[in-house]
Formats: sequence, C-alpha cells, structure tokens
Amino acid sequence: MDKQDQGEVLVLLERSGILESQHDGHLIMLGSKGEIEFLLGNAEHLVYPRSSIKGIQTAAMVRAGLNVEPRLLAHVSASHSGSAMHQSATLEILSAGGLNESALKNAQDKPLGEVERREWGDKPATSLAQNCSGKHAGMLLTCAVNDWSLENYLLPKHPLQVAIKEELEELGGEAIKLISIDGCGAPLFLLSLSALARSIRALTISQDPVHARVIQACKSFPEMVAGEGRSTTRFMRENEGLFLKEGAEGVGVGSLPDGRTFAFKVSDGASRPYAILVSACLKRFGTVSASETSLIYGGSEVVGEMKSNF
Repeated sequence: MDKQDQGEVLVLLERSGILESQHDGHLIMLGSKGEIEFLLGNAEHLVYPRSSIKGIQTAAMVRAGLNVEPRLLAHVSASHSGSAMHQSATLEILSAGGLNESALKNAQDKPLGEVERREWGDKPATSLAQNCSGKHAGMLLTCAVNDWSLENYLLPKHPLQVAIKEELEELGGEAIKLISIDGCGAPLFLLSLSALARSIRALTISQDPVHARVIQACKSFPEMVAGEGRSTTRFMRENEGLFLKEGAEGVGVGSLPDGRTFAFKVSDGASRPYAILVSACLKRFGTVSASETSLIYGGSEVVGEMKSNF
C-alpha cells in the first residue's frame, strides 16, 4: 500500500506521552451545500462501503414495493446486535411474505453485540442471529411482493440487486467501479469516498418520500439500527436529527438534516477508532461539546489516551 492509499493519521494512541499506535485513513466532511469542508487523505480513494449503505439498500427495496412499519424498516437498515428483539423483528419481516428463517441466505454468525454474544454462549451460529438478517429479510420480502426469485436474490444480476446498484449510483453521482461480495453474501459495490459521502448526504436531505421514510425510520428507532450499548445508537439518541451508520473494516458515515455529512475509512480496518472519529466529526459540526477519548490504562492507573488527530 503506497502512502496515498494509506491516507493520513486519523487517530493517535499515546501512552505516558509517547505515541504508541496510530490509525491512518481517509476522511471527508461535506458542508451544508455539499462542498468539501474538511479532508484528510484522498477524497477519491476507492472503498467498499460495507454496511454503511444499508439505508440506501433499504430505499431501493421500498421503491420496489417493500412496505413495513418504521420499526421494521429501521431493522432492514441495521447492523443489529442480535438481541431477542432483533431476531424477532427479522422473523416478523419474513412472516409478512409467508417466509421463515430457512429462506435466509446470509452468512451464519453469532450475535454482533458484546452482551448478546456472551449470552449466546456455545450455541451454534445462525443466519437469524447474524447482524445483516434484517436486511436479508427485507430483500426476501421485496422479492416476494414482486414475484422475483427467492433462491438467487443475492446474484448481482437479480432485479433487486440491480435496483440497489442503480439507487446507489443515482445518489452518489458515480458509476460503481466493481462488484464484489460482502461478508453477509450480498453484492458489495466499490465506489470513491467522495461518492459515498454524497450518497449519504443525498439520502438525508432528499425530498423523495422513499428516502425520507427510510431516514425517519432510522432516526426514530436507533436501537434497531444497532443496539443497546452500541455507539451508533447512543450517538443518534444524543444528537437530534443525526443519521449514523457504521460498516465493517473501519467505515463510518453520518449526516445531519441540513446536509452536513462525513464519511471515513480506517486503513487498517479497525473498529476501535469509530466512536472517536464520529465524535470528532460532530464536534467540528458543532453538535457536541467535547471530543470523545478512550483512556489507556497501566494496571489501574490512567497513563494515556486514544484521541482524534483533528
């Protein structure tokens, strides 16, 4: 990886005044008119957005006929913790199409949430517990209402996936560079960081009733978008009007009702800088009073901190 691909320093970890570790990457912040207000790294760096675009995927489903209550719409847009509440919501969506858990074709996993995973214990992984089960249930219900194939709904050429790709390209103003496969098994679309930011901004400020419906559902039910104890849910509760979504491999996006938006990709794929980066971006937007830091301990003594570099 060359220096341009590596990006710039986003987060620092200091122990006893000495830099011990750092997380590099790319971060873009757009102003209310869509202009680049702040940039670290390369705005055109290509990224796999992973789960950060689930709201856009949901919008494509709604446009194709998905019709569920807001709580369940937020769940379709989620990387959920795998709690009993979340798994029940997935089953509700499936049952609306006369389907059950066996129809799910996402990868199997144990719950994503720390508490939920501990409570799960030694039980085997399931598709229902996996954090993308709500999205896949939404995909299946969309296929059911359109009489589209349920067996191959994850193929890139399936009408559902074509609709999702077109929705993303329209919102981001950029053609998809490559189609890969996400961890859950769904098509994964490669695009620039700037296009990712534009797509999230467009989704947030859109007057399209489909987009407004998805965004409002996520804002109204942040516990469905992530889960109790998760930073995404906490930030959305603490910052009125904020839309926020994390993705695997160090991706994060957020947007405010006036169109101010941020998107970042941590080069080493780490998730631990996520809350610090979100907090730092919100501070630059003037929505929180102080940046979040993570204290570093030596035994029981605080000897350092992890903090943003901007």
